[in-house]
Amino acid sequence: MFNDAVLAEYVRDGIVESEHRGILAMLNADGTIFKSLGDIETKIYPRSTVKCAQASAMVRHGLKLEPRLLALAQASHSGAAMHLDGAREILASVGLDESALQCSLDRPLGDTERRAWGDAAPTRITMNCSGKHAAMIATCVINNWPVDSYLEQSHPLQVAIKAELEELAGEKITVTSTDGCGAPLFLISVIGLARAIRNVTISADPVHKSVIDAARSVPEMVGGTGRHNTEMMQEVPGLFMKDGAEAVNVCSLSDGRTFVFKVSDGSLRAFRTIVHACLKDYGIDIKLEPEKVMGGPRVIGTIRATI
Repeated sequence: MFNDAVLAEYVRDGIVESEHRGILAMLNADGTIFKSLGDIETKIYPRSTVKCAQASAMVRHGLKLEPRLLALAQASHSGAAMHLDGAREILASVGLDESALQCSLDRPLGDTERRAWGDAAPTRITMNCSGKHAAMIATCVINNWPVDSYLEQSHPLQVAIKAELEELAGEKITVTSTDGCGAPLFLISVIGLARAIRNVTISADPVHKSVIDAARSVPEMVGGTGRHNTEMMQEVPGLFMKDGAEAVNVCSLSDGRTFVFKVSDGSLRAFRTIVHACLKDYGIDIKLEPEKVMGGPRVIGTIRATI
């Protein structure tokens, strides 16, 4: 069980109907703790929030992509044509096509894209991690590493990714699982994840700078139209933001201020409210359309942050 705290409340007519508990770590620009809730030493699966570290390891080992495609390499994309075409472009750069992908089968992640896909069968190219997998395959080809086993924990690519994350987080990975897409997934503490995201954000390493700059400059490739992380990076100058499955989220500003949270029940319902509240704590008050709790046709409540 998590040693967590209430991060947000679902309020109906002034009464708290439900609570969203979780763990939050907020860092000052110098890396010291600004605020924390719950036990920030708790180990979690960071899911897709560490795709910037995965991309950094790939660039460090020879992957060369323009910013548009490097953003896609660290994306949980919506499955729009620009995302699918980009993944195919990465594969084509090393003489391969989407048949080389070993990510799981899925339909597009974006609401609009999924509706347009309709009842068509799920594919690997439409899976939201296909850009990352295409980049992993390209990195293998560049290094003459085997492609057919690129998802094995002992593969040189995955060993390099693990080392990159350990270096950024300042802690050793002791448990390796498998993410929903099929790639290795590394257990890490909440505070370690915050350190990792802060370190990659403020790094002078050209590898890290290229990865973060790509996400910030082409945020529509990291998520997609209407997606929260894309909209936030478009609205807040210098912000890097990446969400992950089971309600994990990371945000960092160019000066190193960073916050990370994990909602214990895996619900995304309070995400926008929590992100807005954290940014407001840093003095960044962006427009937020309040979540609506309905009573018939009337709005009678909202979701409020408790941080």
